[in-house]
Amino acid sequence: MSKLGNIGARLYRGEVGYDFIGKRKIWYGLSILITITAIVGLAVRGLNMGIEFSGGAVFTTPKTSVSASAAQHQAESAAGGHQAVVQKLGGGALRIQISGLDTKQALPVQEELAKDLNVQVKDVNTQLVGPSWGEQIANKAWLGLGIFMVLVVLYLAIAFEWRMALAALVALIHDLTITVGVYALVGFEVTPGTVIGLLTILGYSLYDTVVVFDSLKEASKDITKQTRFTYSEIANRSINSTLVRSINTTVVALLPVAGLLFVGGGVLGAGMLNDISLALFVGLAAGAYSSIFIATPLVAELKSREPQMKALTKRVQAKRAAAAAKEANQEGPQDAVDAEDSEDADGAAVVGPRQQPASRNRGRGRPSGKRR
Repeated sequence: MSKLGNIGARLYRGEVGYDFIGKRKIWYGLSILITITAIVGLAVRGLNMGIEFSGGAVFTTPKTSVSASAAQHQAESAAGGHQAVVQKLGGGALRIQISGLDTKQALPVQEELAKDLNVQVKDVNTQLVGPSWGEQIANKAWLGLGIFMVLVVLYLAIAFEWRMALAALVALIHDLTITVGVYALVGFEVTPGTVIGLLTILGYSLYDTVVVFDSLKEASKDITKQTRFTYSEIANRSINSTLVRSINTTVVALLPVAGLLFVGGGVLGAGMLNDISLALFVGLAAGAYSSIFIATPLVAELKSREPQMKALTKRVQAKRAAAAAKEANQEGPQDAVDAEDSEDADGAAVVGPRQQPASRNRGRGRPSGKRR
């Protein structure tokens, strides 16, 4: 068995473990700090909305020797200061997005771009996107997100309990907030690919959370009939027993996404790959973190406030205190007996050698008397 497999087996059996529940305030504080940073970044910098949401024009040019940075400068100059996003396509072609252009402004910009890039006007393909279409996409995305949240809460409340449903909802909001905040801080363009990525990470985040919840549900069955563990301790054992599994599934899922983000988006310059891969990468990492450090500790905290769990905690503590007192009482008399035996042994060791020489002297004295 590998070293990681051995650790996973020991975690599953409860031989080793980390106190996630006991140190939950540290993780709460860290999550609050990250969330505040994301919200501040979102409020200060805002989201860089693509033309699919803000409206504008997309110009696709044939093969040209002009660099992407030079084409961006020329496009913004031709569009009268409107922001332009230029992407290098395969074969040397360019895709130029200029937000805020309408139909009347698109034709002069097309002619100016053809002139600056030294290509024919008819070879420059123009597509116009109205802001109403982007608004429809945004509204449908919000509607889908709302329906998803409601269904998740209902499912978890029925399959598990309302406390787990509430904790899962908090974890999902936590993941979405961090992902959107990272988008604002990085400055990536928000496109329909971004929306797809945001909706996808909800499933991954929920998967890790449900795995831990299922283990907790199984371990806490008939919990009030025993006095060995409290609910928080069983929740902590459930996290540790599924820890290696959660790490493995997250790493395996992150590897191809990292390839899309850093190789496909960074090296090859694929635009939409950047949008969807960043959302997936941040969301997967945040989802694994929230399922371990946020969702389950929150469930344990809510559950421990129940009267039954409070009574269970008192019984467990009383039993442990009684066991400790009994052990101390058993060790006390035994220590006294050991001390007495030690004293007797010491006394015998001292008396024996003192008597032995006397006996020998008396024996030696009698023969000397007979000689006289």
